[in-house]
Parts: sequence; C-alpha cells; structure tokens
Amino acid sequence: MEKMNITSAQYVQYPFDQSPSGIQVTIDGENVFVPVGDMGNRHYAEIMRQVEAGTLVIQPADESEQS
Repeated sequence: MEKMNITSAQYVQYPFDQSPSGIQVTIDGENVFVPVGDMGNRHYAEIMRQVEAGTLVIQPADESEQS
C-alpha cells in the first residue's frame, strides 16, 4: 500500500443524520471526502490505521454545519 500523507481530518455530519457521514481529509495536499465505515476503501482504511497508531486525530464535526 502506498504511503498517504494525511495532514488533517475532520468528521462531516449533516443536519438530517445524527452519525458522521464522512471524513473531510487532506491527503497529499488534496482535499478529499471519505465515507465512513468501508474498510475496503483504501483512504478510510489508511485513516483508521493512522488513528489506531496514534499518528492522526480526527477532529469532531463543525457545530455550525449541524444547524
């Protein structure tokens, strides 16, 4: 698997859904939306690997998006 340089990650939550809908991340300088829960998605799998390794923290959803 190629190394992904993930420099930021934040959950995205829509007002009609109480659970995170995805994660807005910056990977190799590019902004990407990654749906949550699909370990078959290479981006999501790498995000979770880095979170488990303690090298990445996913910020909570922006409260202003939920109103």
